[in-house]
Amino acid sequence: MTATLTDRYVWAAARSVPEGQRRELERELRERIGDETDALLEQGSSPEEAERAVLTELGDPVALAAGYVDRPLQLIGPRYYLVWWRLLKLLLAIVVPLSAVGVALGKAISGATIGDVIGSAVVVSLSVVVHIGFWTTLVFAVLERSPAPEGKRGIDSLWTLDQLPATVEPVRTSRLADLIAAVFFLVVFAVALVWQQFGIPWVPQLEAVPLLDPALWSFWLPYFIAIIGLEILFAVAVYAIGWTWWLAGVNVLLNVAFTVPALWLLVEGRLFNPDALAAMGWPWGDAGPIVVAVAVVTVVGVAIADVVDGVVKTWRASRERRTAA
Repeated sequence: MTATLTDRYVWAAARSVPEGQRRELERELRERIGDETDALLEQGSSPEEAERAVLTELGDPVALAAGYVDRPLQLIGPRYYLVWWRLLKLLLAIVVPLSAVGVALGKAISGATIGDVIGSAVVVSLSVVVHIGFWTTLVFAVLERSPAPEGKRGIDSLWTLDQLPATVEPVRTSRLADLIAAVFFLVVFAVALVWQQFGIPWVPQLEAVPLLDPALWSFWLPYFIAIIGLEILFAVAVYAIGWTWWLAGVNVLLNVAFTVPALWLLVEGRLFNPDALAAMGWPWGDAGPIVVAVAVVTVVGVAIADVVDGVVKTWRASRERRTAA
């Protein structure tokens, strides 16, 4: 069933409020939209024209929802808050990763050490975050405090119905689905660590050659498999309890416990089997340092993303619990 404009609008509004208030917001918002649409229909408007007119008049669903839960949208001022916030997230999501990867590749091509590559990428990423946050906020703070008629700057009315989500998804993410996905991925990963010991049949060069150094079985591979086991227990705990701040802390520790040794083994040249690398023709000429740098940046990025995701989910869960109380 195709979602209507009203469905999409209500979903966009409901997903931005605590879970305990979503159902009531959906009910009241649908009643309001229905009443105002009926009034326009009585005046001769077509159903489609009436629906679009009502939703356009209501404005940005996130701003509407913020008013419903009495959550001020204000840092630089309410007038441009949502425009500032959306632009800031977009710039951070695009510019920071591109800057980090660009610097890492440049350092790798110039022959810098792995430590220098990682350090430069981290420093540049932090610098870009600070500059984007500061200058974007400063520009909007100046605009907020500069007199101008409503709509004359071209950013007051950036929101339109075309920005509504194309589909309506369930507002609440299923913990069971998250658990199944996490356990499936972790089990596959653990099986792959064991399976690679007997070669990789679909890669002719590695058909009977372990990809990872067999010497790692003395400690590190059992260690990583144990960490995977702890990750599975962690996923079960999140399913049973929900995200809490102490679980978010455990998530950080698990990421560090896996990522730091893996990167150390990679940088020290102890992660991969020398016979496997020789069979693949590694280091592939001048591309070797670049591949290593990209791998390091990717692994660190995935770990940071997982930590940030845990913190965000914990913050949302804490807010919902406070609201329900």
